[in-house]
Amino acid sequence: MEVQFIKVNPLARVVLDEEVGKSPRELVQQLIVGVTANGRVHAPPSAAALSGPLHRRDMLSTLTWSLAKDYPDLQQTRDLARALDVDLTLHAPYYVDFFGSAEARARSIRQIQWAVVLADGLGASKTVTHLGFYGPPERAESILELTAIAKELSEWTREFSHGAVRLAIEPSGHPDVFGSRDEVLELARKVRGIVPVLNLPHLAARDRTTFEEPEQLKPVIDQFVEASGGALYLNFSGVEMYGPGEFRLTPIKRGHVRFDPLAEVLADRDYDATVISSSPLLEHDAMYMKLLYERALSRRWVKRHAVPPPKPAAVAPPPARTAPGKRVPPKPVPKRLPAKPSSQPPARPSPGGKPRDRKSRR
Repeated sequence: MEVQFIKVNPLARVVLDEEVGKSPRELVQQLIVGVTANGRVHAPPSAAALSGPLHRRDMLSTLTWSLAKDYPDLQQTRDLARALDVDLTLHAPYYVDFFGSAEARARSIRQIQWAVVLADGLGASKTVTHLGFYGPPERAESILELTAIAKELSEWTREFSHGAVRLAIEPSGHPDVFGSRDEVLELARKVRGIVPVLNLPHLAARDRTTFEEPEQLKPVIDQFVEASGGALYLNFSGVEMYGPGEFRLTPIKRGHVRFDPLAEVLADRDYDATVISSSPLLEHDAMYMKLLYERALSRRWVKRHAVPPPKPAAVAPPPARTAPGKRVPPKPVPKRLPAKPSSQPPARPSPGGKPRDRKSRR
C-alpha cells in the first residue's frame, strides 16, 4: 500500500515550557517533523533531534495530516501493517519545483524530507516522488542539477533512516517534467540509493505507446529490474493521452493501456514485483488487477501441467527386402492336428441308400 502524503500544512512554533525535557515523539496531538535550535526554522530534520529531549527556545516544525495526529498513531499504523503482512510506501507531495525560486526550491526539499520522516515513522521502505519541471537553461544542465539534488536527498535519507528508507523516483507523463524512461534509469545508475519506479501510464503517455504485447513490456521491465537491483516497484492505472503527453489518469477499463499484457509477463517471468493501483478507483482497480493476474497464473499453471497427448499406435515394420537374385526362405507351414471325433451320432441312411441330410430342404 502506498500512503498518499499530498497536502502539507506546516506550522513553526517555539517549544512550550511544559514540553521542555520531553522527546518530540512522545508529545500527544503533535506530529513533529523537525527540531532546530537558536530559532532556526529551515534546517533539515535530524534523527537525533527528533529522538532527544527538547530544550528551551527550540523551534518545532509540526504538520497536520489526516493519517496520523502524532507518533503513537504512526506506530499503531506500523504495527497493524506488520500484523497484516502489508508493505507500506509513502508518496511525497506531487508538486515540486527546484527552478522556480529559492523559496520554492527550499520548500520542495523540505517536503521530501518531511515525507522521509513520516515514512520512517510508518516503517515504510520507500519515499516516492517526482523531481519537477526542467529549468530555464538547457535541458542537459537541468538534468545535471536535478541529479545533484537527488544525490543530496538520497544521502540525507540514508543517513536519517539508517538505510531503512530509500528514495524512489518515478517518471512523468508530461514532456516538460523530468522523468523520461532513460532519465530515470540513468539517475538510478548514477546515484546510490535511488529506486526507479516503473509507472507504466506515465511512460505510455511519454513514449506514445500502449504496450499491447508482452514482448513490448519485457525489455522495459528488465531495464527497471536491473537498475533497481532485482526488485520491481510499479504503478498502474488507465491513462488518456492528449497532444504530446498525458491528459489524465483514468480507471483501467477506460484507459488506453491494458493490464492483461503486464499480468502475463509478471505471471510468466516470476518477477519480485510490487504493483500499486494509482487509478481514481483505487480499491476497485486493485482487485481488478488481482483478478487479471490470477487468471494469468491459472493459464500458466495449465500450460505447465497440461496432460501430454497420447502416443500414436505402433506401426508394423515393413517386410524385409532381399537383394536381387537371393531367394527368401519359405515360411514354415504349421502342422495340422488330427480332427477330434464328433460327439453326434452318424446320420441314418435314407431308403435309397444315401444318407439323409440333417438340414431341411425346401
